Amino acid sequence: MTRVESILQVAVIAGEIAVFALLVYRNTWRTLPWFCAYLGLTVADGCVNYAVAHYWRSAYFNTYFVGNIIDSTLQFCVMVELAWSVFRPFRASLPKHTIWFLAGFFAIAGAVIWPFAENPAYARFPHEWQLLGRFVQTDSILRVLLFLVLAGCSQLLSIGWRDRELQIATGLGFYSLVALGISAFHAHMGPTQSYRNLDEMLIGCYIGALAYWVFSFAQQEAERREFSPQMQGLLLAMAGAARGSRVALTGSSTGKSRSRKDL
Repeated sequence: MTRVESILQVAVIAGEIAVFALLVYRNTWRTLPWFCAYLGLTVADGCVNYAVAHYWRSAYFNTYFVGNIIDSTLQFCVMVELAWSVFRPFRASLPKHTIWFLAGFFAIAGAVIWPFAENPAYARFPHEWQLLGRFVQTDSILRVLLFLVLAGCSQLLSIGWRDRELQIATGLGFYSLVALGISAFHAHMGPTQSYRNLDEMLIGCYIGALAYWVFSFAQQEAERREFSPQMQGLLLAMAGAARGSRVALTGSSTGKSRSRKDL
C-alpha cells in the first residue's frame, strides 16, 4: 500500500465514522436500520483492512474477499430498505408482504443483470474471485438504476433532495457510476501506475460521497410529503388488486376444505 493509498484509507474511515455518528445523532437508525448497520460494519471492515494491510499482508486478499461479500449483501438490503422507505406515507394502505415483493423484484433484476456484469478488474484472478467481481458489478448496476428511478420519479413519489432516501441513493449511485466507468477503463490496461491511479480516484470519489452524506445528514430531514394523486391512485389500485387476489385464494382454499369435509 502506497502512502497516498494509506492516507485515502484513513480519510475513508474518518468519513464513515462521521456519517455513522450523524446517523445515530439524527436517529436515522429508527427509519433506516439496514443503512446504519451497513455504515457501522463498513467502519469495522475499513479498520480491519487497514490493520491487515499494514501488519498482516498475507491475509489481505482473504479479508478483502469476505469483506466484499458482506458489503454487497448489505447493500442489497439497503436498496430494498430505501425502496420500502419511499412508500412510508402510504404503507398502511399497502399489503403486508410488499417489502418481500420489493426484495424479489431486486433479486430478479439482479438475475437479469448478472450475465452482463463481468468485471474486467478480476479477470486475472481465480474463478471464485471472478464470481465476486460479477457479484460486485451487479450490485453497482442495481444501485445506479435505483438512483435513476428515484431521481426520475421524484415528482411522482413526492421526494426531493432533502429526503434521506434520495440523499442516500445519490451517494451510492454517484460512487457506483464512477466504479463502473473505472472498471471499463481497467479492461483496457495492464497493472500499471495508471491502473493504481484510477483506483485512487475511485477512493477519492467515495470520499466525495461520504462528504455529501455528512453535509446532508448534518441538516434536519425534510418532512415527508403525501404522494401525488396519480401515485396514490396507482398504489390504491395495486393494493386493491392484491387484496382481491388474496381473498379469492382464501375463498378457493376454504371451498376446497369444505368439500373435503362433505365427502
